[in-house]
Amino acid sequence: MSKKLGAEFIGTFWLVLGGCGSAVLAAGFPEVGIGLLGVSLAFGLTVLTMAFAIGHISGCHLNPAVSFGLWAGGRFSGKELAPYIIAQVLGGLAGAEFYL
Repeated sequence: MSKKLGAEFIGTFWLVLGGCGSAVLAAGFPEVGIGLLGVSLAFGLTVLTMAFAIGHISGCHLNPAVSFGLWAGGRFSGKELAPYIIAQVLGGLAGAEFYL
């Protein structure tokens, strides 16, 4: 279980760092020129890299809404739901910390 939670933490950290970070930088420095396409690519590529890196470990949910949806659909264990959500929120907060 600790490997799964660590993978979700790292994956969500990476998603927030790369995806949200690109959006923050694009808005803060419009002269850089990555625009909406660059932000979209950043989100897509961060999810892609994490799917390959951690998908076989934790399922690569990267989002509490995904975990909840899988649980509601009966495809995810209820006893793992809260720990997954906690790991994802902490990973997201750690990723956001780089931009403060």
